[in-house]
Amino acid sequence: MSHPNSRGERRALSRKLDRRIDHKAQTNRRFGIEKNWKKIYLRRNKLQRARQLGKIWPHREWKQLMAETEPLRILFVCSRNRLRSPTGEAVFNQIEGIDARSGGTARDADHQVDMDDIRWAELIICMEAKHANRLKADFRQAVAHKRIRVIDVPDNYKFMQDELVTLLRERVMPLIDRIE
Repeated sequence: MSHPNSRGERRALSRKLDRRIDHKAQTNRRFGIEKNWKKIYLRRNKLQRARQLGKIWPHREWKQLMAETEPLRILFVCSRNRLRSPTGEAVFNQIEGIDARSGGTARDADHQVDMDDIRWAELIICMEAKHANRLKADFRQAVAHKRIRVIDVPDNYKFMQDELVTLLRERVMPLIDRIE
């Protein structure tokens, strides 16, 4: 059989050959193995294959696993950031799984709370209600979806005073346990 010269001859030949070859059967069968496409794309099969490869799939499960390994970020807030909130930061930075910072709401604070602190924190712990109100007034949109808790610790303690440390542990640990 000679090679067809015109386009019409080539089309007629391809139609003739297409009738002899079952293209569907040929594309589904590779190396003598018949593939069942419904089984290949089932979620449990994908998940099993991802586990075999050592990958986490789907992404939502990966996020959940990573959230369990990341430390809880707590921001302690008082007025001038000299006594209460630095004590909270020092005490809770020693606990594994917690990352703490501190800041003050007053203009003359050692470290005044700024937008980076608010964005960084997952939980904001205010020593008094006036600190929470100040944060809500200054950073209204940024704190709208943040967890802010007031623990009512008066301003009559020294830095790292034993009574202050025990009071902070008593009032903050239940808040952390509820989150985790």
